[in-house]
Amino acid sequence: MTEYLVREGRWALWLVCGCYLVVVYITSRGLIAAPRYRHLQARIHDCRARTAVCAAGPAQGSAALQAVTDRLDRLDRNGQVVWRLLPRRWVVAIPLSKLAPAWRVLHEAESQLLRLEGPEEIAVRVRALRLRLASDHDPAHRALAAELAAHSGDPAAGRTLLIAVGEQLAREEDEAFEREYELQRIALWLALTGLGAVLLIGLVLDHRLSLLLGGLGGFLSPLIGVMRAQRPASWGVLVLAPVGGALAAPGGLLLVRMLADPELNLLGQVFLDNSWGAPARPISLAIALLFGFSGTLFSRLALAATGQLMPVAGRAAPRTGIPSQAQAPAPPGPGGQPVA
Repeated sequence: MTEYLVREGRWALWLVCGCYLVVVYITSRGLIAAPRYRHLQARIHDCRARTAVCAAGPAQGSAALQAVTDRLDRLDRNGQVVWRLLPRRWVVAIPLSKLAPAWRVLHEAESQLLRLEGPEEIAVRVRALRLRLASDHDPAHRALAAELAAHSGDPAAGRTLLIAVGEQLAREEDEAFEREYELQRIALWLALTGLGAVLLIGLVLDHRLSLLLGGLGGFLSPLIGVMRAQRPASWGVLVLAPVGGALAAPGGLLLVRMLADPELNLLGQVFLDNSWGAPARPISLAIALLFGFSGTLFSRLALAATGQLMPVAGRAAPRTGIPSQAQAPAPPGPGGQPVA
């Protein structure tokens, strides 16, 4: 079975890489973005309800209210800021690049609504925000809560402070999510590039089975970590781990072959016979699985290989005309004079 996979396993590598490419695409367009997008939709509906209340009050027909309505309409219109989650496209219609500007537009609309709402609604929002900030562990947020409490008796100052604090919190939230989206986009780019490298190595070199087992080890590593730690892992780690494991497997076999070379002789004859030159043997496949599972093992072995490069370079032949060692003095003769 192993020989068949090594000889005819090119289609299996293409199939695995193609399926993983689909998983990465769905992850980037749905699994990561869909919860944040649904939260965005809920906040838009809340803003529309607040807009309807303001339209029934003194702000009816004002230019500011019309500007907020137009901004909310842009968020619901396809292709303007972020397109809607279409039923036929399920979870693949939400690009990460569209969510960050959509949240910025929504926060601007919410800030404009605070200027149009009545004093009673503003007092309720100041109280709610003060309670939320007071329970936060961040000292800066607790200071904002104390400042809100200090202006609780002045409606005009409370409204101004509420708008300023809301814009500051919205800016912090937008910057945090933009950093998260950027890290996720970097991870997705590395995953796509790594898949191309896996296909290239699998086609050029005879290491298709070791690549598949390395990818399996890379998938098992975060899986076991999540099960043991009982906490969510980063999306970037989950996406990159199988690709990194697949690439670490043949690289680790090559490092094992280097360290098991007779000139270094650090790992012994067993690893010399079961490494880069024989990737289909059971021990080689087990080594590939271990390298895919443990990135620490690969880094430690790479550091060990780097530490052996200097002794090998020191044993190189000296250049012409430069003696490798200082010439030892000739032994003295019977009369105490050195012998020629």
